Amino acid sequence: MISEPSRYYAVELQALPSRIGQVRRIISAHLRHWQLDALVDQAVLGLTELLTNVHRHAQPDKGCKVEIELLLDRLTVSVRDHDPRLPEVRRPDALDASGALVPVDDLDALATSGRGLGIVGAVSESWGVRPCGADGKVVWFTLTAPALGGPVDECARAVYEAAAEGLFAGVGYSRLPGVPLSAPAEPTPAPSLARPVLAGRAG
Repeated sequence: MISEPSRYYAVELQALPSRIGQVRRIISAHLRHWQLDALVDQAVLGLTELLTNVHRHAQPDKGCKVEIELLLDRLTVSVRDHDPRLPEVRRPDALDASGALVPVDDLDALATSGRGLGIVGAVSESWGVRPCGADGKVVWFTLTAPALGGPVDECARAVYEAAAEGLFAGVGYSRLPGVPLSAPAEPTPAPSLARPVLAGRAG
């Protein structure tokens, strides 16, 4: 369960290649600070596609606002620009009036651009566009946030890191990917965190 019900961060920028790289690093750092490391790659990939669309297509300027919001188990990433035109999703094929499949031109199918929203759709749980009238639009996508580890998980991670990098480093213990040094041969249930209640008189 996520410890804080809602977190929010926003940054305004000109969607130029040098600034896009900076914003990617800023958003990555915020997600890691929020303990959402598992979502960094997907969020940054989707964000890059949205900012690239602003850079290539937005008029009259490239100004935009990036927002990330964590609400319970849902991370929403959005980009607002000043262009009221709605984006079009390029499809690899289309249907004619009779419903028959009409393939696109071979050169178009090999194009290296125009697939941004398709990528956003592939890496996200959901996405959409919210028109803002003459003021532009907001393109957004959502990701499901994983449940954060509790005190037992944090303690186990701290012990593992201390053993792997501290006194026991280089003493014959080897790191196996994803397996802590103290992993039991058979999985065992986590110990209860409930504290025993002692009966007796205070005094």
